Formats: sequence, C-alpha cells, structure tokens
Amino acid sequence: MSKKLKIGLFGFGVVGQGLHDIIKAQNLNLEIVKIAIKNPKKRRTLDAHLFTTSHDEILDNPEINTVVELIDDADAAYNITKRALTNGKNVVSANKKMIATHLEELVHLQEKYGTSLLYEGAVCGSIPIIRNLEEYYDNELLHGISGIFNGSSNYILSKIFNEGASYDAALKEAQDLGFAETNPILDVGGYDPKFKLTIATAHAYGLFLNPDKILNIGIQNLSDADIQYAKEKNYKIKLVPTTRKISTKQVITFVLPKFVKSDDFLYNVENEYNGVTVQAAFADKQFFFGKGAGGHPTGAAVLSDIAALRYDYRYEYKKYKQQNGLIHTDKVSLEVYLRYQHEYTVEKLQIENISERFSRNDYKYVIGSVSLKNLIENKDILVNKDIFIAQTGRISYSEQDIKAIAEEGILVNG
Repeated sequence: MSKKLKIGLFGFGVVGQGLHDIIKAQNLNLEIVKIAIKNPKKRRTLDAHLFTTSHDEILDNPEINTVVELIDDADAAYNITKRALTNGKNVVSANKKMIATHLEELVHLQEKYGTSLLYEGAVCGSIPIIRNLEEYYDNELLHGISGIFNGSSNYILSKIFNEGASYDAALKEAQDLGFAETNPILDVGGYDPKFKLTIATAHAYGLFLNPDKILNIGIQNLSDADIQYAKEKNYKIKLVPTTRKISTKQVITFVLPKFVKSDDFLYNVENEYNGVTVQAAFADKQFFFGKGAGGHPTGAAVLSDIAALRYDYRYEYKKYKQQNGLIHTDKVSLEVYLRYQHEYTVEKLQIENISERFSRNDYKYVIGSVSLKNLIENKDILVNKDIFIAQTGRISYSEQDIKAIAEEGILVNG
C-alpha cells in the first residue's frame, strides 16, 4: 500500500506549475498543502491561502512529510533541503547545482535521519537516467556515459546547423522562447551540464566529485569559421559532457563541444531534446532520448520521484558504498580542433601529433592531441573570445599517460 504524501512545494515557476498541472490530471495519493513563493503580489490562478512567503510554515509543519524544492537559488535550495532532511521530511529536488555541490553531505544526512532525497528531474529532464544507473546498471561495469545534457545549448546549435542561423540570432531566439536566460553563460558555458555530469558520475562510479574540478568549456565562442569547417566535414557540433573509466582504477570527466558524425546517436538529437549514451561492458551501448527542458517534461520526472516516495524509495548509492577504489584523474589526451589567434596558444597548450593545420590572417586552426591536464590548467586561456576548442571524437593516451595509468590500474579499452 502506498502512503499519503502531504507536500510542501518551494517554487511555483515553470516546473512548479507544470508539476501542479500533472498532479491535477491524475488521481494520486498526495496533496499539496502549501506552496512557498517569493512574490506574494503576483497574480495566480490558485487559492491565495495555498501560498506563503515563510519557509518555516512548510519546514516546521508536522503535517507535511514531503518537501518538493523547485527554486533557482542553489544556496537557498541547500538550506531548505538540509533542514527538511534533518526534520525527518523526504525531499524531491531539481536543483542540479545544489545537488552536485553538496551531494556527499546530503547522502550522509539521509543515512543519519532515515530520510530520502530524490532528484531525477535535476539531470536531463524527462530522461530517467539516475534511476537506471541506480537500478539497471547497479552491478554493471560501465565504460562511460556521455550525451547532450543541456536543452538550451542544443536548441542554439540545432538552429545554426539545420536552419543556417547565426550564433547570436539562435541565442536570442532561445532567450525569447525562455530556453536560455538573459545571461546564458550557465548553459552555453557548459556549467549546467557539468553539474548534471557530477551527479551522474556519483551514480555511475560512486565518486562524489567537486564540480570545480571538472573541466567545462562551452560554445559561447563559436564562430562562423568553426561552423563552416564542421559543415564541410559533414559534422554537427554538440556540447557533450563525458565521464569515462580509462583504467580499472581511474575515471575522467569533462564537458567540451564535440564534432559529431552522422553515425553517432547524438547527431539527430535536436532542439531542446537531450540524449544520453551509456557504454557498458555487458549490455554494450544503449541510448536514452527525451525532452530535457520545459515545465511538463521536468515536472513528469519530479512527479516520478514523488510517486516513488509513496513506497519509501531511496537511492542506495551501491557503488559508493562498495569502496571500489576509483579515483578521478586527468591522465588522458584528447584529439581536438583548436581555433586560435596567436601561436603562443598552441605552444602553451602543448598540442602534439598535429594532423591538420591551417593559417590565414583571420582564421587559424590545428587538429592535434592535448593533455586533459593542460586544458584544465589553462582554462582561463580557452575561454578567450578568440579561441574555440572542440573534441574531434578520439580519446588517446601518450606514453606518459599509459605509464601513469599503469601505476594505478589496467588500461580499459586502450
């Protein structure tokens, strides 16, 4: 038998309203008792008595057993989630930055107070990737996870490659439609997919990583020359977060634009859709596809978590508890396309094995291998507006990489 959930909802924006619509459309054993909002003067279609500006009215209400947190402010979301878990209330959240930053602490709080925090809606909208990593892949050896985790950037890139729009025009359209913020750097700069990748890595490999330790380079410096190069090679450019096991003991993570070929699952993932590729040792390659943005798709993922709480569902974090000895590393080389202005950039990044080079006054690029470590150490250079870098699809190992990896474990798929 399912238990009745009495819900305190924080936030009534696009996702909050989408969740409310979905709940109204179904006969579920749950009730929204109170909704916390910031602006009490804003006109709303629901009964005014349902709303409050006081967090305490929800967090200190013994009738409410479930908190659903759907606000943008990561710091406020953390305080709400921590208090709720400590007070014996289960929590559903869609705040990927808050979860990625505080996940290890929140896991320990759940264990200490016997509560549950679920967050399917925080990673890739409607795609149930976290539950699958927890349940379907719990005993599977995963080689890697990659995909399109950000609908805003993907919408912009789709307009560029399918309709010939300029980057600036595509960005403005995304903003006008509400897919991108007025300051869109969290999306186009790769921060949003980095937070999601951090969470996915915790469930895939049992590693709780500091998001600040993960390289994220976005598409904000994409130029007409980069677009033309990709089209001439029959590529599309996608913003792709990657977590991959490179040895029996080591995992790499990064977020980079990537040249994607037509035989790649991600090639046909367009607009606000997301796609996740899971490469497993026994199940081989599997692909998840669905809407990654919007009130109803994300609201559906949130509702799935709420419904699971009716049966006392909790993430078990099996791979974390196995103490498998995995470590986060930068001991790998990536083949990249690098557009640059000054030769100093190529020298500073120590680009090796250059297979292609072009130079004229207004456009210079090379294709070659670069250490992930060098990219991380020189991120301040890579975000310069005169530079664009994209992975060309290959992950390789220098002799130095192989030697370093061998000291920790056996090379995987080397």
